[in-house]
Amino acid sequence: MSHAEVRQATDRLLDELEKVIVGKRPVLSLIVNAMLANGHILLEDVPGVAKTAIARSLAQAAGMRFARVQFTPDLIPADITGSTVLTSATSAPEFRPGPVFANLVLGDEINRAPPKTQSALLEAMEERQVTADAATRELPTPFIVIGTQNPIEQEGTYPLPEAQLDRFLIRTGIGYPGRDNEVDLILRRAGRGTDQAKLQQVLTANDVVALQQWVEQVHVSTPVARYIVDVVEATRQSPRTEAGASPRGSLALLKLSRARAAMNGRSHVLPDDVKAIAIPCLAHRILLQPDQWVRGVRAEQVVEEVVAQVPAPAAVEPHDQVRTAAAQPQPAASPQPMAGNGFPVDGQTQPPPPSEYTRPATPPMPPGVPMTPSRPGGQPPPPNSPR
Repeated sequence: MSHAEVRQATDRLLDELEKVIVGKRPVLSLIVNAMLANGHILLEDVPGVAKTAIARSLAQAAGMRFARVQFTPDLIPADITGSTVLTSATSAPEFRPGPVFANLVLGDEINRAPPKTQSALLEAMEERQVTADAATRELPTPFIVIGTQNPIEQEGTYPLPEAQLDRFLIRTGIGYPGRDNEVDLILRRAGRGTDQAKLQQVLTANDVVALQQWVEQVHVSTPVARYIVDVVEATRQSPRTEAGASPRGSLALLKLSRARAAMNGRSHVLPDDVKAIAIPCLAHRILLQPDQWVRGVRAEQVVEEVVAQVPAPAAVEPHDQVRTAAAQPQPAASPQPMAGNGFPVDGQTQPPPPSEYTRPATPPMPPGVPMTPSRPGGQPPPPNSPR
């Protein structure tokens, strides 16, 4: 597989997704970026902006087995991981896998389940395995969790703990479409005569694994590695933060930067790759000082300030070797060909500047009602605040 083939494969996938998700190429690029980096995704936005549709469409276009879990207060861990039952024919114990045994698992409204159920995902997300009834079972490959949260309803919710927030490689929103894009969305729905849009399968699960393996071969020079550490260290030293990103944040920044370089047809990481994904990668990993939270400062603003202040290095050292396509592993299967979808969005074909990866602003709330997106890293609301 060459650099151009990797870029073509991801472009085909994005083009197919845009048949359903109109005018959101930057968000789709970020989600595919996280998929190539073999990470999990947290979508946090108001209802009706296609959070579930994005997850379902991604699984369909990429040939991955899809499972959806609706998180509710009465959900128990066994409903996710599976359980052992006695078969009616032989009365022998048999393990029945839960929905987590899929390639792409959608945890819808993940903050509505109690902490015990939320924690059932921790081992699966981090270790790619499930332990049930004293037996450890491997999860399929690839394995990606997409969690969703609704920021405008707080009644009966359980904020995700920092330990689980940190398991998500990125956190991002989607935002409302522009006027022209929403008109286009309506006309497409009127034309096809059904709510469900049919997408072509442009990749297979093996193709996704091959792309993830290719990303692991993308070169990172020593100056860029130092730059990643400097950005993360700056979040810890900022006077606005109580706690900055951990070394897991540094590794997440590395993985996303390599995946973004691969999506752009490059075999090495540029500082611009780090800048472009710093906000969705790091904002949910930091805790703000209480006075900053009260003043309405957002974690995204702090990461944006940090990136602007830390000087960027040269991309490659003078004597640094950059890996060539000849050294890359071959995929298990070649991506299937696909015709163009014929629905370009404003002529945009490449990911936008870093500023367009910020999470969109949420609608104003009534006075005195806290908003989950404003809480950095799951920080609890001030005392005496209504839930």
